[in-house]
Amino acid sequence: MPNYNRVILVGHLTRDPECKYTPKGTAVSNFGLAVNHKYKTDSGGVKEEVYWGEVEVWGSQAEACKEYLAKGRAVLVEGRLKTEQWESGGEKKSRTRIRADRVQFLSSPDSQKREPRREEAPPEEGRAVDESGDDIPF
Repeated sequence: MPNYNRVILVGHLTRDPECKYTPKGTAVSNFGLAVNHKYKTDSGGVKEEVYWGEVEVWGSQAEACKEYLAKGRAVLVEGRLKTEQWESGGEKKSRTRIRADRVQFLSSPDSQKREPRREEAPPEEGRAVDESGDDIPF
């Protein structure tokens, strides 16, 4: 029987990424992800469910996540489900994480507060400037 383990989620970080390194020097970042789902009930009300997940990212992507992501940022995570099992005090425990193959940054917390680059003068009054600093022709 064929097997397929793939998940794609879009949500917001619940905490800043934590980055650690293996003894061989490979970076590993972990962060929490909240994914909201709103739907209408039979009675016409709106109900919201939240999935709280843990994400694990390896290698250079882990370092990029640590450098550029922060609590509240929106991301798309693509990867697979990974279940860990262990025993603690004679009790069996388990947890499922998302082992990310790809993390795409979707927003920044200060995206509404863009300031002109330091090497540039502020735009002339009445003239719009795009993100690259070029004049917009209107």
